Amino acid sequence: MTGGSKACAGCGQTSSPAPSRVRWPALGAGAVLILVAFAAATRVADTREGLIYEVVTLLAGLVGVSLLLYGLVATFSHSRPTTPAPPVATPVPEKVHNAGELLAGASGLVLAAILLIGIAITAGGLWVLLGSILLLPMIAGSIYLCFTFARAPRRDWKIDLKRLMSNR
Repeated sequence: MTGGSKACAGCGQTSSPAPSRVRWPALGAGAVLILVAFAAATRVADTREGLIYEVVTLLAGLVGVSLLLYGLVATFSHSRPTTPAPPVATPVPEKVHNAGELLAGASGLVLAAILLIGIAITAGGLWVLLGSILLLPMIAGSIYLCFTFARAPRRDWKIDLKRLMSNR
């Protein structure tokens, strides 16, 4: 007979290492793999050996960028334990939308239009469709900013750059 769950209690807790311990090795390995990708890219040719270098370039670049991104954002996903504060009922102030939101939304729509017109002139209709699919999140966000400003009960027509650039 086995000891069941009591036998496992003596083994201690098993878990993955803390993200802070994995962060620097991931950054280092990612940087090395990106260098390998760049080195392999210089040897790509239209031969069998060149195709192998091309595969090495693509895979090393993919894994290198993934590890680099993981190393940069690994510590952001885990919050530090804090003591819960008692909930305090505070009235939510009515948000005043400023003209910076309208400016950001309108600028995004103008930029998307310029990009799509450039694609239409140089590449054709099917590429415009692909470009509009890729730009869809930007277009939707820009339209959202314009509509929330237009429908807001309180609007401020000043552009507040500090508030526009801050992390709310």
